[in-house]
Amino acid sequence: MTSGADSDLARLRDIVRSFVDERDWDQFHTPKNLASALSVEAAELLEHFQWLQHGRLDELGEARHQQVRHEMADVLVYLVRLADKLDVDLFAAVQDKMVLNREKYPAELVRGDARKYYEYKK
Repeated sequence: MTSGADSDLARLRDIVRSFVDERDWDQFHTPKNLASALSVEAAELLEHFQWLQHGRLDELGEARHQQVRHEMADVLVYLVRLADKLDVDLFAAVQDKMVLNREKYPAELVRGDARKYYEYKK
């Protein structure tokens, strides 16, 4: 059975596919180009937080918050498109990665500590 989140990602994929098809842009959407575009959009997202103390919602203000929303959407669009081109089920990938993360970062060992996994004594 398909979960709600999984079906939402499939709907996003279909929306993006349709947008790309309407413009005949698939020819430009190589995995390398999509990964590059994703990186650029992530940097544009980060730019909105540059020089803020924490980047919390109250620091952003309404206009910047809207710009952040748009940049987040751009990041997601390119990620969904890249997953589509490489036949990656993002929902399943996150589930798999969380299993690995739980092994690397056992809650009882790392709670409240932000160090990398290799810095913890097991």
